[in-house]
Amino acid sequence: MQKKNIAIVYGGKSTEHEVSIRSARNIAKAIDRNKYNLLLIAIGKNGVWYSKTEEELAKENIVKITPNSLALKPGNTEPIINTYTNVSLGKIDAIFPIVHGTGGEDGTLQGLLKSIGIPFVGPGVIGSSLCIDKEVAKRVLNEAGIANSRFLSYLKSECNLITYEKALASLGVPMYIKPPNLGSSVGISKVTTKREFETAIDNAFKYDRKVLIEQNIVGREIECAVLGNQEIEASPLGEVVTVGEQHTFYSYAAKYTDANGSVTVIPAKLDANLQSEIQHIAIKTYKALCCEGMARVDVFVTESNEIIVNEVNTLPGFTDISMYPKLWEAGGISYSDLISRLIDLALERGEEEDKMQTSV
Repeated sequence: MQKKNIAIVYGGKSTEHEVSIRSARNIAKAIDRNKYNLLLIAIGKNGVWYSKTEEELAKENIVKITPNSLALKPGNTEPIINTYTNVSLGKIDAIFPIVHGTGGEDGTLQGLLKSIGIPFVGPGVIGSSLCIDKEVAKRVLNEAGIANSRFLSYLKSECNLITYEKALASLGVPMYIKPPNLGSSVGISKVTTKREFETAIDNAFKYDRKVLIEQNIVGREIECAVLGNQEIEASPLGEVVTVGEQHTFYSYAAKYTDANGSVTVIPAKLDANLQSEIQHIAIKTYKALCCEGMARVDVFVTESNEIIVNEVNTLPGFTDISMYPKLWEAGGISYSDLISRLIDLALERGEEEDKMQTSV
């Protein structure tokens, strides 16, 4: 069987640039070289695309500027050109986009890849767009009858409407303030006082044009990996437990910068019926938000066993500590096989889209 040409796209103009590089390294190490030829495309913090070698991926913690910038030629069979050498990267059968956060999992990259005609791993434009904006996702979940936390949301132009007193009356304390279009817990604050509230609002607006204020949910943090296009599977469940008094919630530091900031328990110690119900809700959420390929659905389970959806991550991390591949490993799918499954799903969707009529 002829090998497929697969490109990993990583980096990006987002606060999750460095996390994306770590994910890309792991995917590059684990991808089945008997099935795939590997190409690397890095997006710098300047927004420029570059052709990279595996050696550069291994060494660079931030994508470095090089002469090997890339240009796109939509409609061509070989649509990505090295502007330095004026040579195309060749036919690319599928792309594994692992650009986390803004510009990577918000539908913009997915739309670009669709326009140049390359299949890609993960949800399409609408699923990516819905899930990246946590406020919009919550509105869709409410419409679908899927429980999630109460919230308030404001645009930056509505700053004059934001008051601690209003939020306190509606949501109580503690409450969480976050930029709704970022991942990896960037810009999130847990607040209990008016002073903390005002600081947190200012901080959230550094990262987004909108702010989300959420009710605090007391419960266990459970994560479920979901996989598939038409036939959808839910993984065994994992539980995130933060460690240490400095980590009162699953913050960016607890995830990435403090090696002892959190522990994951896989499989989560849950009653079989409760586990089945969480998996059912995860799949229902995945469908409601138009996900395809993959996503990780995070929920809270309260003391009374109420299941409340927290958020959906459409391009979950693939670092050494990331939950998505670990959950599927617990479900009997190795890291390498998981990557192959995801690429197969991308190719399957691409073939279906190619069969769609474009004339009437």
